Amino acid sequence: MEQIFSELTVWHWLALGLVLFGIELMTGTFDLMMLAIAAWVAGAFAYFGPDAYATWQGQLVVFGLAAFALVLAGRTLFSGLRGKVDEHPTLNRRMAGLVGQHGQATADFSGGSGQIKVGDSVWGAEAAAGEIIHEGDQIVVEGARMTKAIVRKA
Repeated sequence: MEQIFSELTVWHWLALGLVLFGIELMTGTFDLMMLAIAAWVAGAFAYFGPDAYATWQGQLVVFGLAAFALVLAGRTLFSGLRGKVDEHPTLNRRMAGLVGQHGQATADFSGGSGQIKVGDSVWGAEAAAGEIIHEGDQIVVEGARMTKAIVRKA
């Protein structure tokens, strides 16, 4: 076993890092990217480190410490990188984008449901709080539920 580890070189660490990074690209776990970086750090230590410490044991210790620190940092400091971007909170949620807009009822609401026209689009709608809405009434969109807008008279 010692013979296998005693021949560790920079190229072994570089290859391990590339393999881990390739698997990371296929799986998207983020942890494998940190392990790939740790392998590259161990490779840099094998190349630049003092000969007395850059033995296979030293390289494994550096890899272990770097892997631990980077995975821990990836799970804590960089955890926000995987979160949703709320820069456009209504992007791909069309109904939420209608809230606050004015429109017109295109037909009488029956059973609390009907259709409205907002801009150049016609949407399904529900009357808020039991309001009676007739064709031509001006409305304001108060909210959204699934695929229907919740409206009240303007």
